[in-house]
Amino acid sequence: MGTITVTNLGKAYKQYSNHWARLKEWLSLSGKPRHELKWVLKDINFRVARGEAVGIIGINGAGKSTLLKLITGTTQPTTGSVAISGRVAAMLELGMGFHADFTGRENIYMSGQLIGLTSEEIFSLMPQIEAFAEIGDYIDQPVRVYSSGMQMRLAFSVATAKRPDILIVDEALSVGDAYFQHKSFDRIRSLRQSGTTLLIVSHDKAAIQSVCDRAILLDSGRLTKEGAPDEIMDFYNAMLAERENQTVRQEKLTFGKVQTVSGSGEATVVDVALLNEMDERVEAVDVGTAVTLQIRVAIHAPISRLVLGYMIKDRLGQSMYGTNTSVKSLPLEDVEAGEEVTFRFAFPMNLGPGSYSVTTAISSTETHLVNNYEWRDLALVFTVMNLSREIFVGCAWLDPIVKIERKQMQPLLQEQ
Repeated sequence: MGTITVTNLGKAYKQYSNHWARLKEWLSLSGKPRHELKWVLKDINFRVARGEAVGIIGINGAGKSTLLKLITGTTQPTTGSVAISGRVAAMLELGMGFHADFTGRENIYMSGQLIGLTSEEIFSLMPQIEAFAEIGDYIDQPVRVYSSGMQMRLAFSVATAKRPDILIVDEALSVGDAYFQHKSFDRIRSLRQSGTTLLIVSHDKAAIQSVCDRAILLDSGRLTKEGAPDEIMDFYNAMLAERENQTVRQEKLTFGKVQTVSGSGEATVVDVALLNEMDERVEAVDVGTAVTLQIRVAIHAPISRLVLGYMIKDRLGQSMYGTNTSVKSLPLEDVEAGEEVTFRFAFPMNLGPGSYSVTTAISSTETHLVNNYEWRDLALVFTVMNLSREIFVGCAWLDPIVKIERKQMQPLLQEQ
């Protein structure tokens, strides 16, 4: 139970040149088509195993939401098939399955039955649903007076009140406050640990990388790439910056990771090194020690404004810290071809023990989406070890100064 198999899946919509063409096709005795097919999805094949978590990413219009609708059966495919085993709970469009004029409690019964719960189950789960949604007295108010965040809270609470075999989530979780987003992802992780299969669409890189085992990239209605979440997210970020004269390439490194490099090539990184206090190259550093990240850049064409940025990521590809010379008010103006520029960033290595990587970006602004000269993932890999600090857990060294105050409580007066 809890598997999804997608085979040669495709979805096309009819496009008519005008309303008369549609009418002529309806009235035609010959059956001659007067439309063209606009393919939204084509030749999609993948399988999600029981208990696996798969993320689906892609730019707007890539076909992500259509794919989820085909999988959940709310839209019928033009070609191919979807085979699902197990009970499915899905959160697609915000408020889907809710009736605006009914109260939240009434909608709980309706949407709960849509995902296969019985009336008795919904009745017994009602206190749990109310407690998790945290919308108070609004539970007995019409849904039309709800904010989008309240609708999301209620919909998610219903969908996950009883552990489904398969949970499918679109971008709906991006709506609402940060508190409930954290709460929702805690429940998603709990469901995963209990064996629920997860299919999630999100532009949130951290969410995909922290929750998913695998990621699928959709582009122009086709499955263009699938693999480890950090590898696919790196490729996706590079693809976003791609322009007509740019390239995106991936290379497998000696230690097994896949490096993504993109850019138009006017400037490139030729060397990245982590240096200790004696300016010696190191691959492993102690928690809290002073280091310098040194990046050498070769200039191949005149650039009116050059900005260098870097991002430190953990082993899962989640961002630990990033900055650039534009943020630091240190962009370079009028850089000439043939120059080599050395950037040195000095800081204490206040990261927790683990393996980390450095991503570099050369552009003209604070974002690599404008004039992406080069984006290079896994430009450097290094290790942080705890050799001299007391034991701590986590991804950051945030050593506190601890103050403790003790005082004697005044005794209560005895009643006479």
